[in-house]
Amino acid sequence: MYTLKKSLGQHFLKDEGVVDRIMEELMKRPFSRLLEVGPGAGALTRRLVNLPGVDFRAVEVDAEKVDYLRRTFPMLQERLIHADFLSIPLPFSDPFVVIGNFPYNISSQILFRILEWKDHVPAMIGMFQKEVAERAAAREGSRIYGVLSVLLQYYYQPEFLFSVSNESFIPPPRVQSGVIRLTRKETLFPVKSQRYFTTLVKTAFGQRRKTLRNAVKSLFGPEHLAERMFDRRAETLSVEEFAQLTFNML
Repeated sequence: MYTLKKSLGQHFLKDEGVVDRIMEELMKRPFSRLLEVGPGAGALTRRLVNLPGVDFRAVEVDAEKVDYLRRTFPMLQERLIHADFLSIPLPFSDPFVVIGNFPYNISSQILFRILEWKDHVPAMIGMFQKEVAERAAAREGSRIYGVLSVLLQYYYQPEFLFSVSNESFIPPPRVQSGVIRLTRKETLFPVKSQRYFTTLVKTAFGQRRKTLRNAVKSLFGPEHLAERMFDRRAETLSVEEFAQLTFNML
């Protein structure tokens, strides 16, 4: 029927109980357009393709899986995009929800892609390697709190929904998995600009073991670097504190 490609990070969901839980979370909020990323063998697709009143599309990079999906779900013919999710243009002109059992080898890249599309994606529900899922929802003070955490949490409210055993997949991955939801915030913390905010966060965590004073010294004048705030390290600052700091940047 199809082969599994390790190079594409393919681990196909087989546990119907997990599918049920994902669908339950998806249906908690209304939506009219839905994009599934990496449908693979169609464990989620068979539930999504016939949702009433929903414009459903899926994107799959593996030609073999595209052929399998089109044969298995004839109604997908014009709704299946054969391409790399990381390189496609916006699949809808209006807002849409994203869902998927995402390939683990590009987990972080997928989340950064969602950030690029933040004005068009009000919500996302997805399965990731548990480490990535936890990092997305990590709070300040955590050792896994970093660039991804701060940038996601500026624009979205992340929720770690539940863990998934590696025995729920074919073949079982070596790591545990987690399902998260992102819900776009209606109100954002004020910043000097979003570009300044992104630059500050990436620079601060680029040398996370150093104090802010040493890590971001190129972005601030000496009068601000003398403040006690700069004695701290990046992982101790909240999203709001990063936002406030942008107003003092050069």
